[in-house]
Amino acid sequence: MKLLAAFIRLIRSVNLLFIAITQLLFQYCIVRPIFEKVQAPPVLTTPLFFILIAASVLIAAAGYIINDYFDLNIDLVNKPNKLVVEKIIKRRWAIIWHLVLSGAGVVLSAYVAWKTRVWWLIPANMGCVAALWFYSTIFKKKLLSGNVIISLLTAWVILVIGFITHYVVIKKPELYAQIEASKLMRRTFLYAGFAFIISLIREVVKDMEDINGDARYGCRTMPIVWGINAAKIFSATWLIVLLTAVVIMTAYILPFEWWWAAAYCVLFIIIPLILLLRKLIKAITPANFHSISTWLKLIMLSGILSMLFFKLYS
Repeated sequence: MKLLAAFIRLIRSVNLLFIAITQLLFQYCIVRPIFEKVQAPPVLTTPLFFILIAASVLIAAAGYIINDYFDLNIDLVNKPNKLVVEKIIKRRWAIIWHLVLSGAGVVLSAYVAWKTRVWWLIPANMGCVAALWFYSTIFKKKLLSGNVIISLLTAWVILVIGFITHYVVIKKPELYAQIEASKLMRRTFLYAGFAFIISLIREVVKDMEDINGDARYGCRTMPIVWGINAAKIFSATWLIVLLTAVVIMTAYILPFEWWWAAAYCVLFIIIPLILLLRKLIKAITPANFHSISTWLKLIMLSGILSMLFFKLYS
């Protein structure tokens, strides 16, 4: 049982659940209503869609494992009490599990690609596996590049569904002529952009939290190269950009009388972002930055849950 609990912790089961929920909500609250409106069959049938979720989750789980595999020394400084690799699960087993889960994720991606004829999905998800490997080995220690890679992969959780659906719709006009492809892509980029920005902010905040261990092992993250204050200004700037975008979107939906959606955005996204900006300005200790990181994850969850309103008002 101890080994199982350690493995569940190693693959970040809560984060994997978050990925699955995000894709479920996007498919059934954003994509499906557009198809149901014109009574068109979905591009991704229910079985295929769940296979795609499984592929995303497996690749992400493999990424978490390889990250901890290469971060062993840094984690001994930053979070010694949460250490799993080598302490509970031997490193050779960690690398085996990484290869098994990555391989399974690519195989499932290939099956979805075969059934939908979206062949670019195979190299795309293989690229995700490679990106996670090189992030853990090289880019995590580099200025900003690692942060951008993780943020793009976070956005990919949403983009992959939107791109597959849009690709098939364009390729089969005889079947999907009435589908509003532009509306689908606008909503895809809306949520992918939200995920990218909030993930980028969180990655930089986590670098501020982990500055002691990162500095000891030669990492060149933003707080180390530019300093904590510059990293805070960078994060605050993107927080303001995100806040402004959400305010504009909230104002945009008011003429459509989406009152509950607007109230939700104000209460669970806009006000928390304002409060978080204040917390970021005052943050000094690793505990402060850890708290901000947790807040960002909750705000991301609030943003993802807002997809429910598209189902409500469709």
